[in-house]
Amino acid sequence: MHAITVRPMPPSSLEHLRISGPAGNIEADLNDPGEPHRGIALIAHPNPVQGGTKDNKVVTTLAKTFFSLGYVTIRPNFRGVGASEGAHDEGHGETEDLLAVAAIARQRYAGLPLMLAGFSFGSFVQTRMARRVEAERLVLVGPAVNRFPAEQVPRNTLVIHGELDDVVPLTAVFDWARPQNLPIVVIPGGDHFFHGRLNQLSHIVIQHFRA
Repeated sequence: MHAITVRPMPPSSLEHLRISGPAGNIEADLNDPGEPHRGIALIAHPNPVQGGTKDNKVVTTLAKTFFSLGYVTIRPNFRGVGASEGAHDEGHGETEDLLAVAAIARQRYAGLPLMLAGFSFGSFVQTRMARRVEAERLVLVGPAVNRFPAEQVPRNTLVIHGELDDVVPLTAVFDWARPQNLPIVVIPGGDHFFHGRLNQLSHIVIQHFRA
């Protein structure tokens, strides 16, 4: 099988959305790679209380990767971030917001499978989403299992974590994954924000979705 090159998302593919949500408008960026579409990738950002936004470099790396794989990518700002209305709700209201975004995406791209991805706090929210919607796959990057009561996840979930993560210790992720018999892909030398490891992160996702 030929290699997939992660390409930038051209400005022509970008659409700025304002989606009506439970707490008001939700700001989101949508990038459409054009036909044929493989699916919809809904990507959730890290904790807004700590500065997380849809433009976080791990989130944008995931978006570029899924765009290259043929997915329509959607990156919303959680409530209280950017132009998204409302206030931070510890993951509860954020889950409802993602449900609203997913509903609009599925209405617009009827028949396409939905893929859920999240980084850190965004991973926690996506574990909650996975219990509420039918998703093709779940991708959790640096899941904050030591800070939030993460849910059990489907067996085909891809979990990627940095060996030297000092925000969410790797041992905590193993403790969460072990009862579920869930494998973890560990990036050697990687920290929580994958400094210098973003290309490796992208490669892992590509290899997983080519399998």
